Amino acid sequence: MSILIGLIVTFGCVIGGFMAMGGHVDVLIQPWEFVIICGAAIGTFLVANPMGVVKDTGTASLEAFRQKVPKQTEYLETLGVLHALMRELRAKSRSEVEAHIDNPDESAIFQAFPTVLANRDLTHFICDYCRIIIIGNARPFEIEALMDEEIQTIRRDKLKPYHALQGMADGLPALGIVAAVLGVIKAMGALDQSPEILGALVGAALVGTFVGIFMSYAVVGPIATKIKIVREKNNRLYVIVKQTLLAYMNGSLPQVALEFGRKTISAYDRPSIDAVEQSTMTPGAAAGGIEKKAA
Repeated sequence: MSILIGLIVTFGCVIGGFMAMGGHVDVLIQPWEFVIICGAAIGTFLVANPMGVVKDTGTASLEAFRQKVPKQTEYLETLGVLHALMRELRAKSRSEVEAHIDNPDESAIFQAFPTVLANRDLTHFICDYCRIIIIGNARPFEIEALMDEEIQTIRRDKLKPYHALQGMADGLPALGIVAAVLGVIKAMGALDQSPEILGALVGAALVGTFVGIFMSYAVVGPIATKIKIVREKNNRLYVIVKQTLLAYMNGSLPQVALEFGRKTISAYDRPSIDAVEQSTMTPGAAAGGIEKKAA
């Protein structure tokens, strides 16, 4: 919603300001300039990126438009499932714990936290490192290095759409110049025409420069930045898991280990200690309370 509002404000101010100073909007309607610029931008985007990144860019754009970032409910459920698993690791046998991490879809623990279970990548991340903890041979600093490397890999993969769109945004001004040059070439072929016709052709050519710069800095660039923000907020869930499990491996009690994870959450979104405690004592209760309060 914020992207739509921002685009409306941007287009409204630019077009409205142009009209207010006496400009004619019909001069800006140059469909072939848009075809040249947008078509070349899409073409170079397809050339520069593998199909997997192209598809993920569409997914990332939808996430950005929908502001699909973790809410407090998701943070609470992530901490809740970690607390439940850590308690199992302390109190149950290896085979009993393995039943939860080998098949999380059938696990009563994961079923109590549906938001986490729906995030397949996060679920696998949690299960993989709980499995390593069960084996018991790896030392905490080795696990930390492995987690850091995997989180960096996940981050690089998730930010590929951002880099792809930012590359397109960087190229749009140059493509606008290409369209303008083609327009000037067309205008040069009409030097024998009246000044009114020649002026209209030159004006149409300059629209290409305007469109390229405008699309770069007012549309594609900001959307790319929004994708980066949304994706990095989602990656924060992995950091929460990392800090919580490392604290547990270093000897902290489950409830104390949760504090290590909770403190990695932004202060704007961080749930209170009481909310975390309520969520861990009665899975789903705190999340339901938050949803009711929001409603």
